[in-house]
Amino acid sequence: MSGDEQCEADLLTQALGGERAAFAALVRRHQRAVYSLALRMLSDRHAAEDLAQEVFLQLYRNLAAVSSDSHLTFWLRKVTMHRAIDRLRREPPHEVAALIDAELPASEAAVGDPILDRRLRRLLAELPPAARAVVLLRYQEDLDPTDIARTLRMPVNTVKSHLKRSLAELRERLTSTAGALT
Repeated sequence: MSGDEQCEADLLTQALGGERAAFAALVRRHQRAVYSLALRMLSDRHAAEDLAQEVFLQLYRNLAAVSSDSHLTFWLRKVTMHRAIDRLRREPPHEVAALIDAELPASEAAVGDPILDRRLRRLLAELPPAARAVVLLRYQEDLDPTDIARTLRMPVNTVKSHLKRSLAELRERLTSTAGALT
């Protein structure tokens, strides 16, 4: 176990023991990842902040159910994605432009073509919630289809189908918008 993994395990043990400072440190350690997933799903900074707060409140209430630091990461992804999907189904879609102008976490600063990046984010925001979740977990979180299936509680073949259809749709829309620009 590396030093970071040991520190994370210690924080989890301390938080389980009721130490608020340890729980606060866990939140600080994972807040960027939770917020980033929420932002990509909801395309709205304020909604993403609210959702991240809800996720960490739920973590506080259910901390005893978390058995390890790797389980904590899995749990946070799962809860974030399910809450985001529920919110997207419950609320009408927001203006997509909010994400384009949003400040991304420092580790995700755009490298490459900013126009292509904006177009991709806009097109991604137009995907249905479950398909968007699958694409984000695959390409933002670098999870394999089996882990995505576990996280979203869907069959692996459904995950693969979402990936295939979503990528084909994104490619088609990107090429059609690129053709319209030339």
